[in-house]
Amino acid sequence: MSNSESEKTTIVIVGAGYGGLSLLNNLSKTVDPQKHSVVLIDARPAFIPLPTTLRLVVSDVDDIMNQAIHPYGDHTFRNKLAGNAKYIHGSVVEIKFGEKENGGSVLLDSGEAVRYNILVLATGSVWPKSIDFPKENRGAIEEFVEARRKEFSKASDILLVGGGAVGIELAGELRDTYPSKSVTLIHREGHLLNATYPQKYRTGLQKQLEARNITVLTGDEITESDASKVSEGHFPETEVVTKNGKKLKADLIIPTWGTHPNTSYLPSDLLSSTGHVKILPTFQLSAHPNIFAFGDIIEWKEQKMAAKASYFHAPKVATNVVEYLRLLEVSGGSGVIDLAASKKSAKYNGSMEMIMITNGKARSFFFRIFSQFVLNGVLFGQAGGMGYFDVLWGIVVGNWLTAMMKSKTLMVSSVPGMTGYTPK
Repeated sequence: MSNSESEKTTIVIVGAGYGGLSLLNNLSKTVDPQKHSVVLIDARPAFIPLPTTLRLVVSDVDDIMNQAIHPYGDHTFRNKLAGNAKYIHGSVVEIKFGEKENGGSVLLDSGEAVRYNILVLATGSVWPKSIDFPKENRGAIEEFVEARRKEFSKASDILLVGGGAVGIELAGELRDTYPSKSVTLIHREGHLLNATYPQKYRTGLQKQLEARNITVLTGDEITESDASKVSEGHFPETEVVTKNGKKLKADLIIPTWGTHPNTSYLPSDLLSSTGHVKILPTFQLSAHPNIFAFGDIIEWKEQKMAAKASYFHAPKVATNVVEYLRLLEVSGGSGVIDLAASKKSAKYNGSMEMIMITNGKARSFFFRIFSQFVLNGVLFGQAGGMGYFDVLWGIVVGNWLTAMMKSKTLMVSSVPGMTGYTPK
């Protein structure tokens, strides 16, 4: 006979992005629904796969709007969790911690308090305005996308501020859709991205952009005053003067600088100076052993990537949640649970650095030849992108492999396997 909901141990997962959904799918094969209940909370009503977002806000190619928006619902929960878990649409504003390892509650912007015995935080990053999708409903998301597309269509001179992955990929998508528009990318460091990656890779990406008639300015930046205006979406001027004194014509300026962790709902004593959550190698918070955190929000010396959250973090978190549940049951719900001492717990020691950056939608070989000789290469140039894997001597891969792995389809075919939703 199953326990009543009040008697079950409740696992609450906050964040249904790549990390949260990967954890959910891992737990769906191991959690006992007779003893445990699972609640999934996300601020948005749908999952939008990050690789699709920049193409989505620029173009309607390949019916991408329909392919990229995956609403949450009963289909999100499969295997043992089918019919035994629930999704709540809401933003977390505060966490009421229980004493020691007792459960607490998650307070939502709706005023609802969601009780937990085990809490997992996977709230990801706050992204630049160009891909900071609304949280209300699907209609609001679609309106946001259409508004961004109209902005790009209307502009003649586009300035992208920040030469990380977002800026590079957005530049490529813009060149695909608008072959004659002026597109400039400015980056404060001497090379694109950051020093985590080898110079060969960073300069290779710049050459790819420049081959597509995209202006790349490195070692320069806009002023702090202008950056503040751009961040707030208010910049009426049509010319920018950089710190190095260079004048840039721009009727649309898009912030594409780095992200910051989505952790404003947590008290400062649990965070590092950069706002990341301080964790143990078991992904637990030291002051609250029944709370786990992973993905972009954790304080760990590594680049923040969706693939790491999905493939390197989530499986270990799932193992530790299941083991914590076992230890909790053995203890009878009393006493201190020393997860790290268990041989069945999983410790995180980091993972390899890897990145795959697109430069627009890769085209067929014959189309590229046509663009090179008939269209002078301006429209597509070296579309595809480059990838880097920190294995052996550090492997850099070029257009063809990047196109096959990511830029051609943005991996949309794999998303239904994660979300349980198949676009019509």
